[in-house]
Amino acid sequence: MALTRTAALAEPVVPVRRAWIGLLFAANLGLWMALYTPLQVLLPEQIEDLGVGHKEIWLGIVTGIGALIAVVVNPLAGALSDRTRPRILGREYGRRHIWTAGGALLGCVSLLVLAVAPNLFWVTVGWGAANIGLNIMLATLTAAVPDRVPVAQRGLVSGWIGMPVALGLVLGAVLVTTVVTTPPPGYLVVAVGLLLLVAPFVLRTPDDPLGDVAVPRFNVKLDLRGNPDFAWAWITRFLVMLGNALGTLYLLYFLTDAVKLHDPDTGLLYLILLYTVGMIGTAMLGGWLSDRAGKRKIFVIWSGVLIAIAATLLGIWPTWPVAMVASVLFGAGFGVYLAVDTALVTQVLPAAADRAKDLGVINIAPSASQALGPVLAAPVVAYLGGYPTLFALTALTTLAGALAVVKIRSVP
Repeated sequence: MALTRTAALAEPVVPVRRAWIGLLFAANLGLWMALYTPLQVLLPEQIEDLGVGHKEIWLGIVTGIGALIAVVVNPLAGALSDRTRPRILGREYGRRHIWTAGGALLGCVSLLVLAVAPNLFWVTVGWGAANIGLNIMLATLTAAVPDRVPVAQRGLVSGWIGMPVALGLVLGAVLVTTVVTTPPPGYLVVAVGLLLLVAPFVLRTPDDPLGDVAVPRFNVKLDLRGNPDFAWAWITRFLVMLGNALGTLYLLYFLTDAVKLHDPDTGLLYLILLYTVGMIGTAMLGGWLSDRAGKRKIFVIWSGVLIAIAATLLGIWPTWPVAMVASVLFGAGFGVYLAVDTALVTQVLPAAADRAKDLGVINIAPSASQALGPVLAAPVVAYLGGYPTLFALTALTTLAGALAVVKIRSVP
């Protein structure tokens, strides 16, 4: 019984097996498919189909509200899961899976609401509710790495679970542009896929209960002044993710209005596929190399350089061939970044008892960037120089984030 009581908070030392990595990979695939397919494909098409004026502004408002909700939900769900002691018929179960399952169910229902949303109000409500469920999942699935993976294996594992960020979008985009061709059935396909991909991880992987071990009082606050490395990790994540949001939010409209592609929907699918090729080619390799080298920061820096080069190409030459090359470079840089930075973050967490809460604070960075991205991007595209200025801002923001990692002292 003593082992059960301490296992949830112990620093993992036994390498995880391939089957566990595969199930976590699938769960993350469902999560990111449900999160990014609406952002990149379904919501832009749905808002355009509603016939509202200033589609770029309204897309920014809807996605920005969803991101603001995520900023609150992620650390709150993480803090609650850190302290959860579910009991059924006198038996205590683990603290994470119950939240993962609940988040998946809420996300599924919310996507079904979006499928029948008749106007912008219900689109906003549906996307906001989806962000609650999906960010509950994100908080608990992210915590699985420091909960169960030894430090020496985290680069490789982070590479595997980073790939679904792109693969989820690819799978979702293929399904909603080839199997179905309009947003309502697209949301249905994504909702079903979410449940099917998450269920095996929840049902077949271990989830250690807290037992009688003492945990800190409930508190979502974090004193970043007392944890400078954690603070710099947050800043790095925020700036790189802000650059990602700036560079990808309006790709469909970029292909339509700047590149003037005849079939921008198909063009977007091709760019997503090329992005994924670049990401798959570097994510696991970058994570594995960082494990072998025992270094993280140099990989983060070079990933930012690659992304900045890709954004610069898009800003200077808005042509279809350049867009394809830039997509591969963007994916290659982001693949390395996700794998290595995720591993780095798990090494600067302040306390084992607050892993999910602290990771939830880290996850505020991409959520806040998704909220701020449309606020910055919409006026830039509409009034301040258009897409060349937008991609220049993308390059500068990403590079600043990658260089900020130098300030982290406890991780080489």
